Amino acid sequence: MSQVADRINHLSESQTLAMARRSRELQQAGVDIISLSLGEPDFDTPDFVKVAANRAIADNFSHYTPVNGFQDLREAISTKFKRDNHLAYSPDEIVVSTGAKQSIANAMLSLVNPGDEVIVPAPYWVSYIEIIKMAEGIPVIIEAGIDNDFKVTADQIEKAITTRTKLMIFSTPCNPTGSVYSKNELAAISKVMERHANFYVICDEIYEHINFVGHHESLAQFDATKNQVITINGVSKGFAMTGWRIGYIGAPKWIADACTKIQGQVTSGTCSIAQKAAKAAVSESPAVLSDMIKAFQKRRDLVLGLLNEIPGMKTNIPEGAFYVFPDISSFFGKFFNGKEIKNANDLSLFLLDEAKVALVTGEAFGNPNCIRISYAASEKVLEEAMKRIKEALSKISA
Repeated sequence: MSQVADRINHLSESQTLAMARRSRELQQAGVDIISLSLGEPDFDTPDFVKVAANRAIADNFSHYTPVNGFQDLREAISTKFKRDNHLAYSPDEIVVSTGAKQSIANAMLSLVNPGDEVIVPAPYWVSYIEIIKMAEGIPVIIEAGIDNDFKVTADQIEKAITTRTKLMIFSTPCNPTGSVYSKNELAAISKVMERHANFYVICDEIYEHINFVGHHESLAQFDATKNQVITINGVSKGFAMTGWRIGYIGAPKWIADACTKIQGQVTSGTCSIAQKAAKAAVSESPAVLSDMIKAFQKRRDLVLGLLNEIPGMKTNIPEGAFYVFPDISSFFGKFFNGKEIKNANDLSLFLLDEAKVALVTGEAFGNPNCIRISYAASEKVLEEAMKRIKEALSKISA
């Protein structure tokens, strides 16, 4: 008989990780699966970052680290915020954690009391809802569809705020949609925040460098509401360092101190070698990433072009990250071998079984009409995957 705590029973498994696990199991069984389910760059970590890590090993950085991160790394992140985002976060307003996911959890646990409402624009990253539940908060979903590029408006946010609202959390560029909020859109959100002094926003900017509009805009740039923003970032996506597990926040000192206090009782300071590698990454100009960004944009255009050849597939043009989030609701109510496809989950499983392509259902991200396709793969692999998807969907009948 299971004796696990109720909080475990209330949590859902990450569906992105679940699909990745299922595709690995099929691959291990000899099935030719193309997996486009995980949000991980297929590029290697830059050599200059590896050199910094090797130097750290040789210099014996092998002991416990400060809970909130090495001082020199926090100084480098402070400089990066000024250089890239025009944000003035001092080193004591920065906390380095074991990945951006831990940074988000730290902030959520630091601010949310049981019963507090947390606004979550949908589509959203899969873990937001579960982290809110761990903090005993109440997710309040506001929806944005493909016709609005999956972005919510300031008016929608205003209408969702109640006396119990404590936080909002969203990402730009967005996982799963690739949508990017403009400066004007963020300014409108800031105006809403001005009217609600006890309303805080966690702005997840982990995909900052992977954008195709030329320049990333941060919510914390507006002076009137900067102290209501917790900026989340890290090196996983932009520098292809997912396995190094380095994320960080910039936030008012009282929030940074709270996050440090929580982290001190859970993981303490993160890996010493990874921190030295991260310092090398954030100290470099984003210009070193230009080839990778160009490759992602080329892949995006390739995938969009091939998807738009499939009848019934509806897409927008994502401006960042490395995902396409097509609306596939036109296939609902249709059949394959006598079995009805009722929703995005059914379609995802159909494509896994019939096309041998692993994707993630949009239900995992709060939109049951879509699927998420990661184009963090070679052009050859993407072309083959889109061919398989097109062929499989042609077999579905009304």
